[in-house]
Amino acid sequence: MLDSISSWHDYSRFLVGLIAILDPFIAVPIFLSLTVNRSAEERSRTARVVTMTVLAVLMGAAVAGEAILRVMGGSLASFRVGGGLVLLLMALAMLNARAGDVRQTAEEASELGQSTGRGVVPLAIPLLAGPGAISTVIVATHGGGFLHRLIIIVCVALACAVLWLILKLAAPVGRRMGTTGLNIANRLLGLLLAAFAIESMAAGLKALFPALG
Repeated sequence: MLDSISSWHDYSRFLVGLIAILDPFIAVPIFLSLTVNRSAEERSRTARVVTMTVLAVLMGAAVAGEAILRVMGGSLASFRVGGGLVLLLMALAMLNARAGDVRQTAEEASELGQSTGRGVVPLAIPLLAGPGAISTVIVATHGGGFLHRLIIIVCVALACAVLWLILKLAAPVGRRMGTTGLNIANRLLGLLLAAFAIESMAAGLKALFPALG
């Protein structure tokens, strides 16, 4: 998502960008429909399970990101372009107040509606911790030392804390914001995400084709 992360300003941008990618507001109506017949304690437990799953997936991407890139055999620049394209598709869907096929296909939405589980699949994966979030974390951790990776993990944890809070308060949030309010929040995050996506693609293309610089 970023060409390089080397300052607290860059880390804060990464944190804000990751929150936009996770987009907790898009999960609110889905979470409420999933837990409609459950008690407040069960909804709270579901929010915790979903959040911990997202945290585990993204922390795994932060820890194993370098190895994943080596196994794939692709360059970081090409990964930036591909990841940026995924983010841009997500952003365009968010600007239309939709989850979009990148986050969730019609089959996955149907599976979620019929699910009797705790919403780990496909709410946590791939709706929240999907290819966009995973690729962003991998790119962000690339080439950094232990302290850098630790700060990225802390940022991931903070983003997941925001996700957990919104899911835990999904009922009052959904009631107060309503469909229109949630759609506005999604569109604002989508606009922010589009900017990050273009930045990621531009950095990748510049590295692949130095003449563009």
